[in-house]
Amino acid sequence: MLGLVVLLGVFILLLSFFIRVRRPKNFPPGPRPLPILGNLLQLDPVNPLKDLERLKRRYGNVFSLYVGTQPVVILNGLEAIREALVTRAMEYGGRPNHIMISHVLQGKGVILANYGSSWREHRRFTLTTLRNFGLGKRSMEERILGEVTHICKELESSAGDLIDPQNLFHLAASNIICSLIFGERFSYDDPIFLTLIQWLQDLTKQSISPWAMVYEILPVLRPLPLPFRNVFQKCDEIKDFISKIVTQHKHSWVAGEPRDLIDSYLDQIDKTAEEGSTFNDTQMVSLLLDLFIAGTDTTSNTLRSVMLHLMTNQPIQDRCHREIEEVLEGRVDASFEDRHAMPYVQAVIHEAQRMSDTVPLSVFHSTCKDTQLQGYQLPKESPSPCHRWRCCFSIACKSDEALSKCQSGRQQEDLQLSTFTGRAGCVIQNKFGHNGDS
Repeated sequence: MLGLVVLLGVFILLLSFFIRVRRPKNFPPGPRPLPILGNLLQLDPVNPLKDLERLKRRYGNVFSLYVGTQPVVILNGLEAIREALVTRAMEYGGRPNHIMISHVLQGKGVILANYGSSWREHRRFTLTTLRNFGLGKRSMEERILGEVTHICKELESSAGDLIDPQNLFHLAASNIICSLIFGERFSYDDPIFLTLIQWLQDLTKQSISPWAMVYEILPVLRPLPLPFRNVFQKCDEIKDFISKIVTQHKHSWVAGEPRDLIDSYLDQIDKTAEEGSTFNDTQMVSLLLDLFIAGTDTTSNTLRSVMLHLMTNQPIQDRCHREIEEVLEGRVDASFEDRHAMPYVQAVIHEAQRMSDTVPLSVFHSTCKDTQLQGYQLPKESPSPCHRWRCCFSIACKSDEALSKCQSGRQQEDLQLSTFTGRAGCVIQNKFGHNGDS
């Protein structure tokens, strides 16, 4: 094995002397790539954020890297990101089709599907159906508050013990999704539910592992039984789990009387069966998997981050507690509308999200056609991840000022920087104050 690695290294070194990869005319600048590997040796495969910041200081807010033979344009700074995802949203609405997770999900669903009729139909259906089942309404609050009760019971039962809240928050976030799409929640000790959560965690971790890079830069290795095949296996296991629940729903489904998102999808298949619609069983399973992937990890990591920052800043935690108690006036549960009377709590949540930045490179976008950005020319299908990590710290002064204003009783400024902005943004973000295509 070591000899093979050395031989490959010598081969690439020799190639670099004879073959020079040239960037297209007026393409964003960047470091010189090696044949086959591109610029991967210049990035930490586990945490490349500091390397991206170093390259940004040298090449500017818009620069390019080669992931293997694939050029990738890295966007930095609020101005460049806003131009791409807001001003030129129509041109940056695509998803890259060369990354492993796109192959795993087969381009179906809505998260990594390219913009087109299928994406539009499923996004519109998902948003409409989620609204029908309470998204943005009091009924959705009741689902969440019900799950919060179970979280509190679990935490109280562990009083005095050391705990890792990661799994608990994953279970809670997934249960809210289950109540929407399956019409039921699971007990936190249900072995089937625990297995599903483990599969989801494994799928997420392995899809961004160094082996995922190997899959992307060396297509010749894809048929081999290497560790990246585990991602496909986990995805198949999750789809099998979802398919079994869909089959159970079909036995009890009554047309026009939906109990959850699965029933609503079955209604949609029934309505559009003769219209050449994109609604079918395969798309349904992919859509349900999308909702799990999108709603579980980000929610869990955000909750963990807020908890960490509150635990390490006791005075801020105490101030939040006092404000909540003053607003509730003896009520047990808070409501979404109470946020208007809790400017300090809102500022703390935003600051914790800024400090943690749970999705620093956002969900990758890709150009739908030849376009321009900050004076550079980008060809069609250019992957363009947004490096939000430094953006979050570039607004530190403003965020600290907002927290200070809240401490003195003044209203907080709007400092939101959406992770899932742009034309292919989060399917539910526009229900909570963000703009999004519906």
